[in-house]
Amino acid sequence: MRIDVVTLFPEMFRSFLDGSLLGVAQKAGLLDIRFSNIRDFGIGPHRQVDDRPYGGGPGMLLMPGPVVDCVESLLTEGDGSDTIDSSNSIAMLTPSGRPLTQQVVEDFASKQRIILLCGRYEGFDQRICDTLEPECISVGNYVLSGGEVAAMVIIDAVARLIPGVLGDSLSAVDDSFSGTDRLIEGPQYTRPREYRGLQVPEVLLTGDHQRIADWHKTQAINATHNQTNYCNDK
Repeated sequence: MRIDVVTLFPEMFRSFLDGSLLGVAQKAGLLDIRFSNIRDFGIGPHRQVDDRPYGGGPGMLLMPGPVVDCVESLLTEGDGSDTIDSSNSIAMLTPSGRPLTQQVVEDFASKQRIILLCGRYEGFDQRICDTLEPECISVGNYVLSGGEVAAMVIIDAVARLIPGVLGDSLSAVDDSFSGTDRLIEGPQYTRPREYRGLQVPEVLLTGDHQRIADWHKTQAINATHNQTNYCNDK
């Protein structure tokens, strides 16, 4: 899979992408992550990319020209076409977008290529959205300084679903919000059997695979139904 990140700050991604699973996945050729700097398409000798909003208000907005030109330069690579088809996706990272869910992540993971647009300042000029018609995505009901952190969230979530990235292919299948039931994972335990008076549930020590599977399913249903943090649930 190829992921293009359109950003003003590509250097923010260096340590994030070089470490752990993402670094290994890139070296193995499973992920091709590239960066395009909006500043390279800036206007005038100072490569301006932002300006004050019409009608007043605080802050600055990303201008349509540099962002659209940057994305269109990516779309015209290779075959010269400036269209996006069903095998590709453009995602604009903005608090006003639809929430990022596991289902959205799975859809992204099914694409051959995704382009992530990272906002800055007070956001995007509306004509960027009107021209490129991206899918607007929000990683939560809060505001970040820029879309770079949100892009990292998407890259990490999508990468886990690409075959070969995880050591155990079942890891992603059993994750919270995955599968047909979309359940939250319940509590899990490892050694030691007793820690500060807290015991591992006896059912997990029986070796009865069906009973253990039923217990895990019940715990997941309870966690999903209650929407509580089982780590702190007394």
